[in-house]
Amino acid sequence: MADEAPVGGRYAVIVVGSGISGLFVALEARHLGPVLVLTKGSIDECNTRWAQGGIAAAVGPLDSPEQHLADTIAAGAGLVDEDAARILCYEAPARIRDLVEYGVSFDALGGEVALGREAAHSRARVLHAGGDRTGAAIETALSAAAQDPAITILDHTLVTRVILRDAEACGVEAVALQSGERERYEGDAVVLATGGAGQLFSHTTNPDVATGDGVALAFDAGAEIADIEFYQFHPTALRVPGVPTFLISEAVRGEGAVLRNLAGDAFMRRYHQLADLAPRDVVARAIVREMQREGSDHVLLDCTQLKSIDLAARFPAIFAYCKSAGIDIRSDPIPVAPAAHYLMGGVRTDTWGRTTIPRLYACGECACTGVHGANRLASNSLMETVVFGKRVVEHLKSREWGCAPPTADRVSLPVPRTAAPSRSALQSMMWECAGIERDAEGLQRGLETIASWPARSEGTLGREAFERRQMTTVAMLMLEAALRRTESRGGHYRSDFPETDDLRWKRRQVLVRGA
Repeated sequence: MADEAPVGGRYAVIVVGSGISGLFVALEARHLGPVLVLTKGSIDECNTRWAQGGIAAAVGPLDSPEQHLADTIAAGAGLVDEDAARILCYEAPARIRDLVEYGVSFDALGGEVALGREAAHSRARVLHAGGDRTGAAIETALSAAAQDPAITILDHTLVTRVILRDAEACGVEAVALQSGERERYEGDAVVLATGGAGQLFSHTTNPDVATGDGVALAFDAGAEIADIEFYQFHPTALRVPGVPTFLISEAVRGEGAVLRNLAGDAFMRRYHQLADLAPRDVVARAIVREMQREGSDHVLLDCTQLKSIDLAARFPAIFAYCKSAGIDIRSDPIPVAPAAHYLMGGVRTDTWGRTTIPRLYACGECACTGVHGANRLASNSLMETVVFGKRVVEHLKSREWGCAPPTADRVSLPVPRTAAPSRSALQSMMWECAGIERDAEGLQRGLETIASWPARSEGTLGREAFERRQMTTVAMLMLEAALRRTESRGGHYRSDFPETDDLRWKRRQVLVRGA
């Protein structure tokens, strides 16, 4: 092609994204040859940095991988891939050791690793680093380790296309955002590790970079997308007028904090036997019900009775952020409301991280391994990145490329011909039409809104315009999948189909690009 971008270099592995999954893959793969990491922001702009709760592994004396597996399956509302979940739970302790070797220092108590308990876990098995700064601690350690001659990191570089040759991934096309120059980077394999898509919604715990790029890139290339209707809304995000949304970790409730409505009633016992430690989808919907009943935009998270805990030391980031908003969590309840938090679906992979396109892999939040099913177990997300990141590299070493077998009953959908006129327009539409509670009328209205937007621009785009285009693609996929799933399950709740329908819907939905 005459307008084909010049080649910027050839690498053994090209990694798109610089969160924990991308950096872990790069570190593990550096012995295979030169590794290129491309990230559209700076190296530390990612969901990993904001992960507060911790990382789950059965390392305690009263715990076991089998119990971790049972909890994972129970939380996943009938759609967990048991083979993938078994791998996650049994390989988790070894991956903790890997992180320690890369310089991550997990919190200890009395000479033993400190373990917390979070919602839907039957044991205390969540490790933390720096209290509620676990993600930042891991990201910092891996970033330091990645300063290696075998790893080239190009930040402020936007990947715009996965390049295929003979139906196999052979590289990517990218734009250097500071110069506007286009280049192609060739590689034996491409690994998508771009993180989540929280920016689809007007209220989210995710940073600005979480725009679903990996899902859109894979869909455009022809890879399968699975479980995209299942989005987890974290029950407790700070809701103060004029203050940016900020995650209030589930670990706060794990330590004994209690949700109360504005009348002061502890309401969760009315909704679930586990009360404040019920699964996240249950807690999020309960909060919505209480807000609707009281005509409020928030409920209260009460930590004031936790006199035996030094809250400033246990939750330093939360304490400091709330303090900056005028809230002393030792004496003041925290105003909270649900916010978009985690994408359970994504690019469909097998247990080696292979997509349905040879030489194209995916791991981390942009991938769908099946371990989360319809509702992710708390703190399994960080562990998923390193367990399956390790397996991606193990498969790369084999050089037996292949791919995940295609799904027999997948649904073909076209790439949208339009793009959102602004990020805020898309976010408002998705919060209204595909938020915590959905119905056919709203989902159909969302699809009609996308169809009414301006024509999608092609060719080289700046970051803002490109992200709007990618977000529109992911929004369309989520709306379509949610409309087709006529039941409620896990993170997908349909007010017009409030019951779970195992007879018709105990299965995964898989979407692929059509004409």
